[in-house]
Amino acid sequence: MSLPQRSTAQTLARPAAYGQRPAPRPAMHGAYPAARMMPAGARPQQPVAPAAQRPVPEQRPAPRAVSFLTVAEVAAIMRVSKMTVYRLVHGGELSAVRVGRSFRVPETAVREYLSEARTDVA
Repeated sequence: MSLPQRSTAQTLARPAAYGQRPAPRPAMHGAYPAARMMPAGARPQQPVAPAAQRPVPEQRPAPRAVSFLTVAEVAAIMRVSKMTVYRLVHGGELSAVRVGRSFRVPETAVREYLSEARTDVA
């Protein structure tokens, strides 16, 4: 009875057992030219144009920060139920943005709605 012969082909590395270090990977020869090999985290150097040749970035106004409120926060501000806020949003009376499955209401939209909804009582 003879033992089976091992193949000359490389075998795949097995994952390490619990508490053992993984086996080192074999080096890949000829995969990349030596000129393209760079240390990890290094960036290729690009020529820097003189200041006179650089394009001038457009001057844009700084974006305004818009604060959004959740439906629960709007309900607390307006002292109504969350369902009332959902009705206002779905009815188009209060603008909102849908994020995933929830709504976010811009703070300015709440202020506008409250200022327009104000009535004078005699």
